[in-house]
Amino acid sequence: MTAAEISRIAGVTRATVSNWRRRHDDFPAPSAGTEASPLYDLSAVQAWLRGRGHTSAASPTEELRTALRLLGPGSGVAARLFPLVAAASRRTQEELAELAAVPDDQLLARAEKAAGELPATVPEAEPVHYGPDDAGAVRALLGCLRDAGAQAALDVLAERELDEGAASGVYQTPEGLARLMARLLPADVSRVLDPACGSGTLLAAAARQGARKLFGQDSLPVQGQRTAVRLLIAAPEAETEIRVGDSLRADAFPDVTVDAVLCNPPFGDRDWGHDELAYDPRWAYGVPPRFESELAWVQHALAHLEPGGHAVMLLPPALAFRSSGRRVRAELIRAGALRAVVSLPARAAYPLHIGLQIWVLQRPEPGGTDRTTVLFVDGEGEQRDGATGTPSATGTATAGAGSRGGSRSRRSGAFPSPAVSSASASSFDWAGLTDRVLGQWAAFTTAPDTYADEPGVARAVPVVDLLDDVVDVTPARHVRATAADIDPAALARRVHDLHEQLAEQVAALASASASGGWEASGASAREWRTATVADLARGGALTVLRAAPPGTRGSKGSAAPAVDRPVLTAQDVSTGNPPSGGALDLHADAAQPVAAGDVLVRAVASGGNQAAMTRVADDRDAGALLGQHVHLLRPDPARLDPWFLAGFLGADDNIASASTGSTLVHVTPGRLRVPLLPLEEQRRYGDAFRRVYELRAAVRRTAALAADTAATLTTGLTAGVLLPPDTPGSLDTSGVPDSRSV
Repeated sequence: MTAAEISRIAGVTRATVSNWRRRHDDFPAPSAGTEASPLYDLSAVQAWLRGRGHTSAASPTEELRTALRLLGPGSGVAARLFPLVAAASRRTQEELAELAAVPDDQLLARAEKAAGELPATVPEAEPVHYGPDDAGAVRALLGCLRDAGAQAALDVLAERELDEGAASGVYQTPEGLARLMARLLPADVSRVLDPACGSGTLLAAAARQGARKLFGQDSLPVQGQRTAVRLLIAAPEAETEIRVGDSLRADAFPDVTVDAVLCNPPFGDRDWGHDELAYDPRWAYGVPPRFESELAWVQHALAHLEPGGHAVMLLPPALAFRSSGRRVRAELIRAGALRAVVSLPARAAYPLHIGLQIWVLQRPEPGGTDRTTVLFVDGEGEQRDGATGTPSATGTATAGAGSRGGSRSRRSGAFPSPAVSSASASSFDWAGLTDRVLGQWAAFTTAPDTYADEPGVARAVPVVDLLDDVVDVTPARHVRATAADIDPAALARRVHDLHEQLAEQVAALASASASGGWEASGASAREWRTATVADLARGGALTVLRAAPPGTRGSKGSAAPAVDRPVLTAQDVSTGNPPSGGALDLHADAAQPVAAGDVLVRAVASGGNQAAMTRVADDRDAGALLGQHVHLLRPDPARLDPWFLAGFLGADDNIASASTGSTLVHVTPGRLRVPLLPLEEQRRYGDAFRRVYELRAAVRRTAALAADTAATLTTGLTAGVLLPPDTPGSLDTSGVPDSRSV
């Protein structure tokens, strides 16, 4: 390992490591590398650090990544460790700790024996042998399993294997999206297929909904093994069959029909087999065009369904309107196979720059009832502004309307790190989006002939209206509110209320932005000694509760536990909102309540994101449970001021130095640094940081209200339900307009 990697696991700067090398004769000598770039033995460095009382500041997943990196490319150790994950996940934390403490030869022998118990359900699994060089990776894996959970370990191993195989663009379906897709299936489904199973996220979600026979196929062996091991852990009672191969060219289940298909297939694949599959019997709705591989996946899914079975698929928005796919779309609609299309906000899932769509399909039943409408739901209204945490103004034109609900690469359909999906999905209220979509879907399926549209949100469109020259099934095209949907008086009242709120918020912003009292520090910036959070924790100045990835609440990955208190999420940290999460958002240590004065740090963020990374819990948060992807730091108030701590921890350069990744950064709290100042001076800085936080919050609220007001006015004017003010350039907010001005 390099000196930089030593600094990461020790939670110190590289200069400190250089100082250790010069001052301590017993510091491990380089075992490889060059004089300019020496490399050190990981186990020797860890032993030296333990002897000096330095506990590792790296997360368990980062330690596992480091151990795998040290073995070099081409070692194949990650693939050999997959079986051990399945075996070790059945052990208790105490058993894992005991196993990690035995000598290397005993450790490897016991690990090899345990890995040999791998069931035959894992595709292309081979006998496992661990050599002496694997000891560090095995120990790191056991530590990751013990402290971060089996799913986190699986993701790191798959990430390593995908890197070694030069596979790129492989992304995992976000957990919230997987739950939504699985819940769109009927409650009684038992047999579920995912023909592009990737990391197994969708099949695991189906198992949580009660599916007991799971079929999966992926073109990458590492993804097939990953899915199989994941299901052994998350759904041990389910019967699983996972295969490796190209589902379109070499279907591993040609004679299997299932109750449901869940799939996030590859997008934009031009090499999907158009020529060799031109006469394939699966193309019951027309031969998919060469550049419409997604329509091949749609028909592949329908071909595997029992009559009346459902398929829920995540697809790109262009599939809804591209002219090359018009004929196949028309046949799907005529046959009644396309039941619903749901649009998602951009950044809900990869690719982040586009808003994907969920297509709900159903295989027609011979002699079944004709389906005369297709449901369209605009889910983009659930997108939250990254700074405000409030819904966008998509649906503001429907003032007064109620609401019923209150991976991808060319070769594979899922992605490796759950942190990726969590970070990209952290800006969305998945619970709200799920309720909105499921509420509309339930109302539509219960009584499609009497379904009542919700303008701006959802609409059931007659089939005959869809079969025009373009056959465009983009939800926004069909659900947008029209003038007939809007009550002019209700919208006028809405405008009046928004103007009043905006005026109040502008005044609050002006107060928060008062410039008095800020002075220059002198001719140059202040300098101070600093300590890491890990150092402060060792000294008893604070305690740290690390964030943990999803899937670590219980050993079986079962349904979320019931909770009687709200959960404080990473999104709440960014927006300053009170706790808004539920059971599915729980931190791995669900017993840890939040207390006023705790410092909350987001564990994952998008690079370049300007949202707050830290905040101090207040009385609204007290008693809430801690959510996933949030680090909790509890300072000793006699030694550390919480706002002082939150302010310095959230600084951009501090976050950058304690993070890994670029597009997505993963914060290691132990590496964050804090100036060593007297408590009285800390409080002075803390008061300043509190004012800065209040300014940021006021800006968020003002921007959200301004955007909402502008969108509502634009909708009212363009729909013809509002008239411009009598005096150009002014907007009268003194009262509700009378009937003559509406």
